[in-house]
Amino acid sequence: MDLKHLGHQVPHIFVGADATLLDRVPAPEVKRGTLEVTIVGDEFTSLCPATGGPDFGTINISYHPDKWLVESKSLKLYLESYRQEGIFHEAIVNQVGNHLVDLLAPVSINVTGNFKPRGGWAIVPTFAWYAGEDD
Repeated sequence: MDLKHLGHQVPHIFVGADATLLDRVPAPEVKRGTLEVTIVGDEFTSLCPATGGPDFGTINISYHPDKWLVESKSLKLYLESYRQEGIFHEAIVNQVGNHLVDLLAPVSINVTGNFKPRGGWAIVPTFAWYAGEDD
């Protein structure tokens, strides 16, 4: 396996969302049932594109892998790369979902962003994709 981050000290300067940080590893063979992977990151930050102020939230990723798993250190770096990105919450989950579909070609995936309320209103967008859907 040729992993960019795992097992390496890799300094990264975050200037915006960077899908090239993502790595994948082979999924285990599943002999019975299905494998579902859930990853929760509760320290997500980005910038409001209108005000430049910080936005905080939790990103929940749940997927049924086919041949690939996302390598967790690369996912952490990828999600951290949003901290200097001016982007709306809905666009974040859509972009993360599409980047992971491109990387993993999973059976299905859901990405939900649970963002801290802004002006008293919480925003909780969800991206859902299932194999066989039009790309």
